Amino acid sequence: MTPEEARARFLAARVARLATADADGRPHLVAIVFAARGETIYSAVDAKPKRTTALRRLANVDVNPRVSLLVDHYEEDWTALWWVRADGAARVLQGDEPEAVAALAALAERYPQQTTTGAVLAVDVERFSGWSAAEP
Repeated sequence: MTPEEARARFLAARVARLATADADGRPHLVAIVFAARGETIYSAVDAKPKRTTALRRLANVDVNPRVSLLVDHYEEDWTALWWVRADGAARVLQGDEPEAVAALAALAERYPQQTTTGAVLAVDVERFSGWSAAEP
């Protein structure tokens, strides 16, 4: 799969998994919704109930900005399987920053039901890669 095809499949997906790691390398994985502007993928802390607003993904990015995002497609017909990964460096934006405001608008356009309560995670994608069972 070419990087261009991987990017297109990624951007068409509705949900991704965000992988972060803390300073000791302990992984953390969470499902996110996202929007893209250029080569940056955005996700925001939404209003769904959470145990805390001090989210591990944000704390991890503060100490280790290297992240991966994964989208995939599954069917019982395994010839239709594929996955795409976006690797990059993440930044935490506050909701009143101009970049965050634009990201929140893009997220609201893509997911009208999303309401935000806090920070925006920006992932500057350095590489899209993927695999498809349909490839020779």
